[in-house]
Amino acid sequence: MKNHYVYQGTLEVCQIHAERLSWAMNELKPSIPISPDELENLSPLKLAIFDQFVVRFSKLHNAMGAKLLPAVLELTQEQGDLNAFIDKLNRLEKVGAIESVDEWLELREMRNQFAHDYPQDPEIQQVY
Repeated sequence: MKNHYVYQGTLEVCQIHAERLSWAMNELKPSIPISPDELENLSPLKLAIFDQFVVRFSKLHNAMGAKLLPAVLELTQEQGDLNAFIDKLNRLEKVGAIESVDEWLELREMRNQFAHDYPQDPEIQQVY
């Protein structure tokens, strides 16, 4: 029963992040792709929206990776040793919890790039 509450709470947190991420994406859509020059010259409002996008994307990915996906694995009660992260991702793909291991890893790399702040080099943070 305790696991159900943890799972439900995690879903609610992920939903909040997803809704706010969606809002930021919709606000930024007319500006995408953002070139390095445009990124350097964002208005304060656009910069705040861009920051909201980065923060919510990262928080959603972190919450899913740290809590939601492990809870899904626990709910499936499949047998097997899943010590390595890649093994967990492969199992999640097998049960249909994620669409693609490669896609998840690509999103993880994007999150890692967003986690670094390179104000001197906007090309590193270019958004596509």
